[in-house]
Amino acid sequence: MEASEALVGVIPHSVDCDLFKEPVKKRRRSHRDWQFQAFPSAEQSALKEYEKLECRTRRILSNTYQKLIQSIFLDDSVPSRLKYLINRLLALIEKSPLEPVYVGFLGITGAGKSSLINALIQQAMFLPVSGESVCTSCIVQVSSGCCEQYEAKIHLLSDQEWKAELKDLTKLLHRAEQSGEEEVDTWDRDDAVEEAARKLQVLYGHGAERRHYEDLLRMKPRVRIPTTRTITLKAEEAAELSVKLDPYIRTQRRDWDGESTETQIWPLIKYVEVILPKSALIPEGVVLVDIPGTGDFNSKKDEMWRKTIDKCSVIWVISDIERVSGGKAHEDLLSESIKAYQRGFCRDIALVVTKTDKLDLQEYLRERKMGNQAIQSQREAVLQRNEIIKLQRSRILKEKLKRKLPADSKVLEASDLVHTVSAHEYWQQALLTEEESEIPKLREYIRKRLLDKKRRLVTKYVTEAFGLLLLTDTFNSEESLLTEQLNTGGLRQFVEEKMELLEKAIEQCFARMKQPLQTGVLVARTSYRRILGACLVRSRGNQGFHQTLKAVCLKNGVYASRTLARIDLNEALSQPVYDQIDPVFGGIFRDGKPAAPALMQHIDAFKHSLEERMAEIGDRGGWKQDGYKRSFLIQEHGITEKVKGSITTMLTLAAPQGDGLYKELADVQSEQKEMEKLHRSLREVAENAQLRRGMQDFLLRMSPSKAGPHGTKL
Repeated sequence: MEASEALVGVIPHSVDCDLFKEPVKKRRRSHRDWQFQAFPSAEQSALKEYEKLECRTRRILSNTYQKLIQSIFLDDSVPSRLKYLINRLLALIEKSPLEPVYVGFLGITGAGKSSLINALIQQAMFLPVSGESVCTSCIVQVSSGCCEQYEAKIHLLSDQEWKAELKDLTKLLHRAEQSGEEEVDTWDRDDAVEEAARKLQVLYGHGAERRHYEDLLRMKPRVRIPTTRTITLKAEEAAELSVKLDPYIRTQRRDWDGESTETQIWPLIKYVEVILPKSALIPEGVVLVDIPGTGDFNSKKDEMWRKTIDKCSVIWVISDIERVSGGKAHEDLLSESIKAYQRGFCRDIALVVTKTDKLDLQEYLRERKMGNQAIQSQREAVLQRNEIIKLQRSRILKEKLKRKLPADSKVLEASDLVHTVSAHEYWQQALLTEEESEIPKLREYIRKRLLDKKRRLVTKYVTEAFGLLLLTDTFNSEESLLTEQLNTGGLRQFVEEKMELLEKAIEQCFARMKQPLQTGVLVARTSYRRILGACLVRSRGNQGFHQTLKAVCLKNGVYASRTLARIDLNEALSQPVYDQIDPVFGGIFRDGKPAAPALMQHIDAFKHSLEERMAEIGDRGGWKQDGYKRSFLIQEHGITEKVKGSITTMLTLAAPQGDGLYKELADVQSEQKEMEKLHRSLREVAENAQLRRGMQDFLLRMSPSKAGPHGTKL
């Protein structure tokens, strides 16, 4: 019982019991119908086929797992290779079907992030739009789900997280008092101190900014804080939830004394989740993330700000048309996006220019020196300017990406690095059509990203499951064991030799970092004064800025506020090092076309040599379904340490066990045959999807042109 208990001999909780029943329940079928309603019919069919493949694969794995567990349930000891196999089955069964596609909207206050999200979800004014006195005060995640209602969850800082910030806030404020300045004036002159004071005033009332940390700990906040540190809001309609949610995600910058009870809790809010019911526009599995542009003074919130950027597979840097030409804040956000791409999870970056309908026609014509010859209307001028901006900003962005990323990075091959959108015209259509607002184009991009991710994950999942099912056959095999080939000058020795070569190749890859690293350190040492000076420059004078410097020191070199550009002295001082090593580092871990310094080239060479040797031995020794077993083995390999640690177990699994089998296991032949059919159908599903997509594109091209806002032909 001991060994079997360790293997958790029960049906995994994550496996839906409906998977074992045929036909599928009507409830699940209706869920699938609305789940894919955001997609055109051709894409819906492909998604349904992929989901069916995944669901059937999970059912087969569950059946196999139960059979194997039942066959060893009363055994006192189980061979390690069998434990490995059963645990791999369990891991595949409990594997999440599809990680969400996070689309990050990164921009400064007023850039148009919330307006853009509102347009994408077809809910005007759902999220607060920045004005003179308000802005979105925290990270807001918007997704669609299976619920019938609109729902929002407001997550608050834990008690310990708030106490840590409270200590920092009181330190900053008391240092300001000790500076000898007049207290009232200090609040008005310095952003860091002003925001710190206001947080305490909002939560504890007037005079709280002058109290000590211990005093504030004993005070009761003006607003009730739930013990769960989560506030849940529900509503039948979007407008109703928007009204309820509004006070929590808006930050009132002035006249704080008139704030509602809900608004008074904003300093404690960590992030907000909004779940829309059954969206016909944004598919389930997509999360739109409104990310404030500068981070947060609170360490936990600031850490979450950076982690949120890192988990986005798509980052859209949002800039309105009047600020698209640059500015430090815009450049900082673009650099932050490129760093997220370098860190590995982000796969696409684009610049989204908002408010493109804002244009003074006479001024535009004068700047372009065109008179009235070519442009006859404001609409024509807006469309022309959009094309000019796309060409100019795409070239600039691509040059910046080329300096930071390997030349074969996939993002450099993107056809659309810049989008020009107008949420206002999407709703009004006074100048532009719905299509010309480019909101539908962004929705289509999101759908394609999700479809592509689903296809890749299901293909990998089915292939891995098939290889694993084939390995179970080796435990009941009566074929001769490949002992001689494995132990005497055969595959084991071959693998050890190849691993030594791989290890040397990896060392050579990283040796290329040494010289750029040394150069970067030298540049950083000689330029630190200039870098610090650039970080500390203020566009509106230096009055009171020494308090912000104190905040920077208090937060170990990092300061983020809602009004100033983010200050990160550590990152700025180390940037010369990254400038030198980024191209080399990117070359090592490039994911595009193979090149000499790329790490993957050496790992692929190792895999191919192993596959060839396994095929050679398999032909002599009679391994069944050799190709699929090899594919599974290759999926399991990591870099040298992981290879060394698991190669013996995997090679033993791949070979027929013969006399080494301690007992006969359950028969899983039927599961293997069914899994083989699913694996063969992968290609058919992909071909069908491609055919449907081609037909859909053909019909769109053959359809009549759409008319403009006032009946004009486009």
